[in-house]
Amino acid sequence: MEISGKKAVVIGGASGMGRASAELLAAKGADVAVLDRESSDGAAVADALGGSFYPVDVVDFVGTEQALQDAVDGLSGVHIVVTTAGGGIIKRTLTKSGPHDLESFQSVIDLNLVATFNISRLAASHMAKNDPEDEERGVIINTASIAAFEGQIGQIAYTAAKAGIAGMCLTMARDLGSLGVRVLAIAPSLFLTGITSVITEEMAAPLVKDAAFPKRMGRPEEYAKLVAAIVDNPMLNGQCLRLDAGQRFAPK
Repeated sequence: MEISGKKAVVIGGASGMGRASAELLAAKGADVAVLDRESSDGAAVADALGGSFYPVDVVDFVGTEQALQDAVDGLSGVHIVVTTAGGGIIKRTLTKSGPHDLESFQSVIDLNLVATFNISRLAASHMAKNDPEDEERGVIINTASIAAFEGQIGQIAYTAAKAGIAGMCLTMARDLGSLGVRVLAIAPSLFLTGITSVITEEMAAPLVKDAAFPKRMGRPEEYAKLVAAIVDNPMLNGQCLRLDAGQRFAPK
């Protein structure tokens, strides 16, 4: 799918990998809507790239549906949806104080997995209305993590959520194949986003020592480049693509 002239929605687009994706898609000629928390820099980011901003809390599932509808209405359609919103906690399955509480586990599942599915199902509904371009109507790109495959000690909730996102790819791609909608996920290793954006090279060295090359944290623009490559290549579908410099997480 050619990026130029397409309509794109980036959830979590106010910072990090989402912001880099929004900026690159806009630079390649897409009309971009940024969705992020009201307290984020989303309005400034959208203004800088000539796009629009819609505040959203992805765990407000009804509110998310309305925000996405508003964004699609503002763009007059949508061909590309990228979801990067998410987060995790550190808790073991069992500690001296007792088992992992269900409430925090559920909250991580809601923030990452349920919110991603909610956005994906709604995006598919909008994309199904598009006129096909070489039989293609849209691309959905979600964000997993290499923790989905090598979750570390204390990452049980995050691992379960990200593994769910990775696991949805092929089934959802099969569900939507007849409509010409592709579905993929990107599984990054450690990237310079959010609280990790201030980590120095010295601090990062022990965290990335198991990477093959390069032995550093990923940069948001490298995530964005993969987003653009996915959109551009129609044979990419139904996969969770690792973006990890050959790194495999150790137990801790």
